[in-house]
Amino acid sequence: MQPGQTVDIAAGGYNGSAVTLTHSGTADAPITFRGPAQPYSPGSPAYISGGAPNYPDSVFVVKGADHLRFENLSLHSYQRPSVIVDGGHDVSFTNVYAVGGGVKITNASDKVTWARGAFAYAPGPLLQVDGGSTGTVLTTNLVQPNSVDNMTGILVKDAPNTVVVANTVYSPCFAGIVLDGASTGAVVENNVVNTAANQNAACATPANATGISVAANSTAGTKVDYNLIDPRSGGAAYSWAGAGFTTQNQFTANTGQGSHDFVDLTYVPKGPDAPVDHRIDSADENAPGMLPVDRGGYAPVDAPTVPNTGTGSGIRDRGAQEDMDFGSAFTPAGPTRLLDTRQPIGVPKALPVPAWGTVDLPVTGVAGVPATGVTAVTMNVTVTEPQQDGHLTVFPHGDDLPTASNLNWTAGQTIPNLVTVPVKDGKVSFYNASGGTAHVLADLAGYYSPKGSLFHAQGPTRLLDTRQPIGVPKALPVPAWGTIEVPVAGVAGVPATGVTAVTMNVTVTEPQQDGHLTVFPHGDDLPSVSNLNWTAGQTIPNLVTVPVKDGKVLFYNASPGTVHVLADLAGYYATEGKVTYRPVGPIRVVDTREHTYWESGDRPAGTVPARGTLDIPVGDLPNVTSVTLNVTVTEPGAQGHLTVYPHGDALPDVSNLNFLPGQTIPNQVVVPVKDGKVSLYNASDAPLHLVVDEFGYQAY
Repeated sequence: MQPGQTVDIAAGGYNGSAVTLTHSGTADAPITFRGPAQPYSPGSPAYISGGAPNYPDSVFVVKGADHLRFENLSLHSYQRPSVIVDGGHDVSFTNVYAVGGGVKITNASDKVTWARGAFAYAPGPLLQVDGGSTGTVLTTNLVQPNSVDNMTGILVKDAPNTVVVANTVYSPCFAGIVLDGASTGAVVENNVVNTAANQNAACATPANATGISVAANSTAGTKVDYNLIDPRSGGAAYSWAGAGFTTQNQFTANTGQGSHDFVDLTYVPKGPDAPVDHRIDSADENAPGMLPVDRGGYAPVDAPTVPNTGTGSGIRDRGAQEDMDFGSAFTPAGPTRLLDTRQPIGVPKALPVPAWGTVDLPVTGVAGVPATGVTAVTMNVTVTEPQQDGHLTVFPHGDDLPTASNLNWTAGQTIPNLVTVPVKDGKVSFYNASGGTAHVLADLAGYYSPKGSLFHAQGPTRLLDTRQPIGVPKALPVPAWGTIEVPVAGVAGVPATGVTAVTMNVTVTEPQQDGHLTVFPHGDDLPSVSNLNWTAGQTIPNLVTVPVKDGKVLFYNASPGTVHVLADLAGYYATEGKVTYRPVGPIRVVDTREHTYWESGDRPAGTVPARGTLDIPVGDLPNVTSVTLNVTVTEPGAQGHLTVYPHGDALPDVSNLNFLPGQTIPNQVVVPVKDGKVSLYNASDAPLHLVVDEFGYQAY
C-alpha cells in the first residue's frame, strides 16, 4: 500500500491470520481500509476474522505505522484484542464493530481515534489505552462487555490527554470508565454509564461497580462533566483520588467536577408518569471529540417534549445514540388561505381540478410555515361546485395514491373537512376522484415540526350548545352575521394558562338560511375563510383546530339567518406536555363494505347495526394516547349521528357525524385511545357502513 490508496473490501467473510500493518500514509494522503457503507447495524457486512475457525489472533495489528484509516468493518477475534495499535500515529477507526475482543492502544501511540464503534461477546476492558499513548480520542462508541471475568468498559492507564466523550458504557458489576496511573489532562464528558447487574439491579460486589474512577495521579488537568451514571449497581457513582461518592452533589462539592452530571436512570420508559430522561438534549456540544452524527450515523435532533439544557444548540444527547423515538409538535397558524382554485391561490391559474386530476400544493415556506422541518399540516379543505359525485383524497406529495378519502360529495354540493396530512418535499397533493371537475379550497390551521405546542387529548366534552345554553349565557341561536365568543381555557379540564390552540368538533344545526361558519382566535380580525358550509335546515359537523387568544375563540355566522352551534372538545395544545404527533399514511383501517378487522360476539361482519358499537384497533404501538382518523358514514338506513369515543368509556352525549338516510358524509376525528382501541357508536335506528382512515397518532 502507498500513501493515498484505498482498499475497498467487499461484503463477505474473510478468515485468516492477523494482518500486521507497517506501511504508512501521509497526513495529506492516508491509507484507507474501507468496508461497504451500510445503514445502521451492529457492524459491517465485511466480516474479517483473525484466524479460523476460533479466531485465535487479533485481526489488525498496527505496528509503528502512521496515517491509517479503517471504516465500516466487522472484526472477529477470540478473548484477545481485535485491534492492537502499537506505536501508531494518526490512526482512526470509524464504524468498526469488534466481536470477541476489544481494542488496545499502546506503546506511545499518538492521536489514535476510535469512533462510532460497537463491541460484543468480548471480555473487558473493551477500550484500553496504555503505555504512554497520548491524544487518544474514544468517542460515540457502544461499549458492552460480555464476559464474566472482567467487564470493565474503558481503561486508560498511563496515557495522558485522552478524550473519552459521548460513549454508552454497560459494564455489569464492573467499572465503567477508569483513568489510572498518570493519565492526566483527560476529558470525560457526555458519557452514559451503567454498571448495574442486567442494567437494572444491584451487584453482589458493588465495590467493583464504580461508574467513573479517576486515580490520584490522573486528576491533574482532568475534566469530568455532563455524564449520566446509573446508581442501581449499589456501588459508588464516582471514585476520585481514592475517595468514593454516591451522588453528583457529593462529587461536585468535594472535587469541583461534574457540576452538570446526573446520577440517575440511564433508561427511562415512556409514559404519563415517566421521570425526566437526562440523556436527552443535555450534552456539552462543545466537548472535544464530539462528532456531527451518532453511533448510527444520524444527525442530532431536538426532542419536542424535553427542554434544551446542553451547550451550543442544546439538542445533543448524552451517550453514543441519539434518541429519535418521538414525533412532532404543533404550531397553530392562521386561519390562512393556501389554496383556492377559483382565484387562483396556490395554483398558477383559476381552473377547477379536472376529473381524476391531481393538484400539488406547496405548504412549506408560505404563510409563516417554515421551509424545512415540517412533517405535517392541518388544513380546512372545502370542495365546491363539483360537477359529479365523487371524493377527494389528500396525501403526501410523491406517494402512491392511497386507498383513502377525506371528502365525499354529491354533484353541486359544497362540503368541508379538516385534514391533517404528512408533508413530503414541502408539498401535499389533492386528488379529485370523480368524473367531473371540482373547485378546492384549503385554509391553513397549523403545522407540525420539531418545535411547537404539545397535544393533550381531552373529552369528548361539550363546550358549546346554543340550544341549552352551554358556553353561552342564554339559549339563543347565533344571529345573522353575528359573532359569539366562547371561553375554552379553564373549562372542561383545559388549563387556564399556557393553551395555544383547541381542537373541537363543531356542529351547525337548524340554520334558517344558507351560509358558512368561521371559527377564529379571539381579538383577531375576521379572516376570509370558512370552517363549515351549510344549506338552510341542514345539520353538519366539522372538526376545527383554532388558535386560542385570551383564553377564548370566536364563532361567526356568515349567513342572513340564525343558526344553532355546538362544539365538543377533542383536546388542546399547550406549551408543555409529554406526547408528540406521528403522521402516518393515510392508511385504511376499516371498510365495513369490504372487510373487517373485528369479531364481536354473534354480530355478523358487515354493517354496524342500529344502536350498535364497533370497536376497532388503531395500532399495536405502545404509549399511544390519541389517534387522528377520517371517519366516513355511508349507506345509512335512517337519520342519526355517530359518536367516536375511547374504548371502555361510557358513551358520551356528543356527536362527531350527523347523517340523513342514504347520505355519505365524512369528518376528521381526534379521539383518545384506550386498550389500543376506539369505539364508534351508531346512534340511529338502522344499520350503516363505516370507512375509517388513519392519518396519525399522538404518543409518549
